[in-house]
Amino acid sequence: MLSLKPKQRSPLRIFFGKIYFRLKRYIKWVNGKQKFALENHSTNLDHLIFTHRSLLLRELKDVDMWMQHNKVKNLKIAVKKLNRVVIKPGETFSYWRLLGNTTKRKGYVDGMVLFYGQVKKGTGGGLCQLSNLIYWMTLHTPLTVTERHRHSYDVFPDSKRTQPFGSGATCAYNYLDLQIKNETNNTYQLVVYLTDSHLVGEWRSDALAIRNYEVYEKEHWITHEYWGGYVRHNKIHRKVFNIDKIQIGDEYITENHAIMMYEPFLEVTKSL
Repeated sequence: MLSLKPKQRSPLRIFFGKIYFRLKRYIKWVNGKQKFALENHSTNLDHLIFTHRSLLLRELKDVDMWMQHNKVKNLKIAVKKLNRVVIKPGETFSYWRLLGNTTKRKGYVDGMVLFYGQVKKGTGGGLCQLSNLIYWMTLHTPLTVTERHRHSYDVFPDSKRTQPFGSGATCAYNYLDLQIKNETNNTYQLVVYLTDSHLVGEWRSDALAIRNYEVYEKEHWITHEYWGGYVRHNKIHRKVFNIDKIQIGDEYITENHAIMMYEPFLEVTKSL
């Protein structure tokens, strides 16, 4: 595995790097062979395949709550674009192709963004909560994740974490995308909305599910690197069950490696 030692990059290099990778993505959108999902239905498909919800407001260390409240404003705009989009067989869902750039002209406000492991403010900040939700739900469906980017930094400790570390998907317009292809024979539909307290998502389909999935962390370890920092690693798998709830498989999903931005909690066992 390559070293994850942080690299110092000048603001100029970061600026032109974004332009380069965004242009590269635009060209791929125009000249690529992918057929993107662009259609939203006015009603929900009949069969619920998987649903999940995540808390909108959480107190995070060194993060002002105004960023959290602005995140909610940004999510309200974003879910209107994605709600009830359908993915027909052979089509690909692209997070950024559907959302577009998160500009102030569209109503987006400054929210929390993670920049090289540091909390910053940025227009449209907080939308990673939406991409995290969609990715996590997709792991519980037969849909195929064709592009996903892991978080390079583990910023917050595991307090009240309910999902395995590394089970989210970071996003940055438009070069860090989340793309999901429908390689099944059925149509799928993404439903996303906000309640007073949660961001809620559903994957629905025009056919009943014949497989169920249980996502879990198979391996987890922490290394103390030669350059002084700690790096967290794990492997994510999922168990596959048939309609009779009998396990018929165990599939590798992904491997994560992230620089820890806090000291690891090490338990000390006293000898008696």
